[in-house]
Amino acid sequence: MAPPRTSGGGRPVLALFLLAPSVGEFLLGNLTVPELGLGVLLAPLYGCGALLVREAARRTGGGWPVIALLAAAYALIEEGPVDQLLWNDSYAGQDLLHGPSYVPGLGTGVELVQAVLALHTVWSVCVPIALVEACVPARRTTPWLGRRGLVVTAVAYVLGAALVFWGNYAEEHFLASPAQLALCGAVVVGLVVLALRLARRGPRPPVAGSAPAPWRVGAAALAGTSLYWGPSVLLTADWFEWIGVALWCAVAGFGVRAVGRWSRQEGWGARHVCALAAGALLTYVWAAFPVRPESGGSLTADLVSNAVCGALALTVLARAVRTARLAESERPMTPAGPSRSARSGGRSYGG
Repeated sequence: MAPPRTSGGGRPVLALFLLAPSVGEFLLGNLTVPELGLGVLLAPLYGCGALLVREAARRTGGGWPVIALLAAAYALIEEGPVDQLLWNDSYAGQDLLHGPSYVPGLGTGVELVQAVLALHTVWSVCVPIALVEACVPARRTTPWLGRRGLVVTAVAYVLGAALVFWGNYAEEHFLASPAQLALCGAVVVGLVVLALRLARRGPRPPVAGSAPAPWRVGAAALAGTSLYWGPSVLLTADWFEWIGVALWCAVAGFGVRAVGRWSRQEGWGARHVCALAAGALLTYVWAAFPVRPESGGSLTADLVSNAVCGALALTVLARAVRTARLAESERPMTPAGPSRSARSGGRSYGG
């Protein structure tokens, strides 16, 4: 099989490189605008990580299920071997481990693992990819990097990960046990293998019915992510932790099931994927305000930073939605009958 052709990805590559850390740290409220220097240091880890996830999925013919699994692997790598958050009980001066869901045998908490997977799988990787792809409809499913670009991106990612690891170790002097690192590595390998198997398997068969309108999909994404994220930032008492764990499972389970069905119905397309990203992005816009930055600082600076980042996020979102809508309106009409996405088993979701 001939290697997939790349498609002039300079601008989308740069956009994704910048958007991943911007959403993952600044829009979340972890970092404020005055900390842009730290964001620059994190960009190779976040930005190159998102690029590698996307390239791996698009080059293997996989779509969003593959992207999501690889994004989950990225999440565990970042918060596991790279910055050790999953096991460090004094990370940034906080004990995030020893709540009611702490599992002594693993040295981490269920709620913390869930949070890591949600934060990075959805917001650090999938949302930025979906928004940038919506802005370049002609190149939405094609690889953006050539061989040289892949090598440069991979090297930059490794160097970025090494920089974050060294910075955290110099500050925290913490290293996870070999057993913890081995278990995390095994899970990462399992996720990557599963992603590659899904890519080889191809699209699933279509499902009867028509996909919901994009605005309904976006509203469902906003409601679902807010249902999970809202209580986690507004209710921090220990008694709520297991309820939060259950909420995470319910939202994730319903979301995977619903999107898996909708994406194989007639009419599903790029606007729906963009709507999913829009709903999740809007959750971060409002949820950033009750989140305090890791470095502390003045409340005024925090609120102003949240407002600025939120406004920029809405600008990017408006561009993505407008471009996706325009691209769909210009798409040639197909003969009557099941849509192309339905006939191909929902490949638009896979795409």
